[in-house]
Amino acid sequence: MNSLVNLAKSAVENYVREKKIIDPPDKLPAEFYRKMSGVFVTIEKQGQLRACIGTYLPTRPNTLQETIRNAVAAANEDHRFGPIQANELEHLCYTVYVLSYPEPIKNNEELDPKKFGVIVKNGPLAFPDEKNVVFDSIAPYKTGILLPDLPGINSAEKQISIACQKAGINPKEEKIFIYRFSAEKYHE
Repeated sequence: MNSLVNLAKSAVENYVREKKIIDPPDKLPAEFYRKMSGVFVTIEKQGQLRACIGTYLPTRPNTLQETIRNAVAAANEDHRFGPIQANELEHLCYTVYVLSYPEPIKNNEELDPKKFGVIVKNGPLAFPDEKNVVFDSIAPYKTGILLPDLPGINSAEKQISIACQKAGINPKEEKIFIYRFSAEKYHE
């Protein structure tokens, strides 16, 4: 099992059983201690989505801390499913996605849903620099994100449509900005 997947699993199990957030272990690949990146943690139970939460930009000092935070959030804060219970732990499978920094795209031809995830944001018609739209939680923009290589999503149009639905954006009535990102996927 991959070290980030083990870390996510350990973070969830410790939090569910003891309500404690673990510290990153000492002996993982050096890049995870140095690199800052957005991370998504997906948890499945018997092949079905049980929880998924993440950040598309880093909010913690390194990838390890980002993984721990998002694993605990997935286990406890995904309101679609409710908190994970101790009796579920042995039935769970984990996937960790380490995201690249989002880059703006000008058209759908720059997307490949097998290779890139997508972020859609609504916003005013004019930004001072459309290549550098502010990504922060203070701006009142709606945001939808879809990870790459999801089953049943084979076109950029479908990928954008689903991301817009998740964000509550009507692309026919609202100006949208589209970003793509790649992701390193780690699965048990």
